[in-house]
Amino acid sequence: MDFRKMLLASAALACAAMPIQAMADTAAKKIALSNNYAGNSWRQAMLTSWEKVTGEAVKAGVVAAADPFTTAENQATEQAAQIQNMILQGYDAIVINAASPTALNGAVKEACDAGITVVSFDGIVTEPCAWRIAVDFKEMGRSQVEYLSKKIPAGGNLLEIRGLAGVFVDDEISAGIHAGVAQFPQFKIVGSVHGDWAQDVAQKAVAGILPSLPEVAAVVTQGGDGYGAAEAFAAAKRPIPTIVMGNRQDELKWWKEQKDANGYETMSVSIAPGVSTLAFWVAQQILDGKEVKKDLVVPFLSISQDTLETNLASTQEGGVANVEYSQADAQKVIAEAK
Repeated sequence: MDFRKMLLASAALACAAMPIQAMADTAAKKIALSNNYAGNSWRQAMLTSWEKVTGEAVKAGVVAAADPFTTAENQATEQAAQIQNMILQGYDAIVINAASPTALNGAVKEACDAGITVVSFDGIVTEPCAWRIAVDFKEMGRSQVEYLSKKIPAGGNLLEIRGLAGVFVDDEISAGIHAGVAQFPQFKIVGSVHGDWAQDVAQKAVAGILPSLPEVAAVVTQGGDGYGAAEAFAAAKRPIPTIVMGNRQDELKWWKEQKDANGYETMSVSIAPGVSTLAFWVAQQILDGKEVKKDLVVPFLSISQDTLETNLASTQEGGVANVEYSQADAQKVIAEAK
């Protein structure tokens, strides 16, 4: 008998009289990540966190594999085909950052029917058989306008920069921003563009709409677009408004430079890219027989004027302020959700 089997046998004897449910061993289980998009720094950081944490888990023998896959285009049909391939490849669990909350439901149901655990995060799915991990994206949007109501009590015109069109996260954050404007009617949205959560796309989109806009008091965003917006305003030789940032290193660096130069004040908020690692551990816990609530909510990561320097110092160049999760973190999130 090898050492590992001796440990398992000893544990079984020690617990034989205890009324606990035996949990399955996940050492032979395979988990796949289905990701729909990798075209910005947040998604790159998300994949890096996945590979770091799951690589350590595979090395430690917690699972047999944790393979990441990203579609070439942000198309739900392509991602659905990707999930169907994962079913054929015999994965025990599929973790999904979805292109659509509904368009993948058919493929997700196929996976569930094949006995595969499906955990969605960030871009979640609505298929009842799947688990969902998300921040309160509506609150993330609403909180931006609440912050602005304190910083600019008189209100003013807002430019809204949205994310990827048709994606759940984009719709939810935008709905929250509009709810915030309804709550604080001294603000008015005078323009809206899609920045795809990418600085270069946001800069081009903002540059295109600026000539048609009146004075802008603030820019509300979704992440990955604040620095691009600042560059567009500067290029147009227009006053830099209060731009809500999205935790990207280039945004935080620009904010710090402006803060040091002229006392520029704003806030920054986003979901941590490391939520992918929480999704991994939740999938592992489900495979291990744990009872897990179908919907889990994690807090978004907010950076204030006072915590800017600390977060900037810990964020790698070109990256995103981040939190990565351990198995113990996942167990705590699961326990607190019950």
